[in-house]
Amino acid sequence: MTGALTLRVITPDSIVLDVKASSVQFPGVDGLIGVLPRHAHMVAAVDVGLLSYVENGTKKGLFVSSGFAEVKDNTLRVVCEAGELPVEIDEKRARESEKRARERLAAPRGVRESVDSLRAEAALRRAIARLHVLELYARERVRS
Repeated sequence: MTGALTLRVITPDSIVLDVKASSVQFPGVDGLIGVLPRHAHMVAAVDVGLLSYVENGTKKGLFVSSGFAEVKDNTLRVVCEAGELPVEIDEKRARESEKRARERLAAPRGVRESVDSLRAEAALRRAIARLHVLELYARERVRS
């Protein structure tokens, strides 16, 4: 594919994705970051959310969690704690996680500890991001 860059999404467990893409967008801690072929060398912190990319003219996406990204020599490496393709996301588990996090955050301040609040907020963000990926790419789940 001409005008493409290599996209690799790497977690501690596996290489989740290794494809040629014509464009990539991922959530940085300072906002959405876009990468095109021949991008300048860059290192950025990755936030929880949707990583979208265009492969062979088709827009695709996956869930990514915290980590970092490096662009070098026409390759974008995203190293993160978790990366899940839409077919790998368990919708029931994500909805249950969202519900639990919301319940913890709804507890009165004296009942919950501040550490629990931070953990619940992070869990809520991850659950919402997973559900967002499912919502956007539900057709990929049906085809697989």
